[in-house]
Amino acid sequence: MQLRNDSQRFGIITIALHWLVAMTVVGMFALGLYMVDLTYYHDWYRSAPHLHRSVGILLFLVMGVRLLWRLVSPPPKALPTHQPWERISAHLTHWALYLLLFTAMISGYLITSADGSAIDVFNWFAVPSITGDQKGLEDLAGDIHEIATWAIIILAGVHALAALKHHFLDRDDTLRRMLGKAPRDPDNLS
Repeated sequence: MQLRNDSQRFGIITIALHWLVAMTVVGMFALGLYMVDLTYYHDWYRSAPHLHRSVGILLFLVMGVRLLWRLVSPPPKALPTHQPWERISAHLTHWALYLLLFTAMISGYLITSADGSAIDVFNWFAVPSITGDQKGLEDLAGDIHEIATWAIIILAGVHALAALKHHFLDRDDTLRRMLGKAPRDPDNLS
């Protein structure tokens, strides 16, 4: 399999980044839902937020790499069987997901750093606050974070359903391309 995308297929780097981000986002969403109900005496009361923040910072870096990679290695062209509305919808969905992901990550950063605190990332490095102590910012950032993360999950769900529709109903290679599989044999579409 090639490293870079070409006009017909995704390369291994794009595929790996796609699935890494997808799995991380779903895991972060689940962890976020879990940790909001933790009580002070729960074993995970401090560990879960630390894990969530650390992974969030690393995800921000990965998303930066993903955007740069997209510039270096543009995605393949849409399949010729895709309708114009499908092409436009896919394009808008991908960019909306990028926007929502960065909104969620930046607002998540602001939740913790709004009091002037740095974010420690797995004891590897710390990301300092850029705002200093800002009253009310934590609550505003928290509201934005919650809306953005729910929007990501809903839009990612629609994105996944569209991929399944292409695979099972349209019987095209949309999903196969993101799984790194060869195109279907047009003579044997079973």
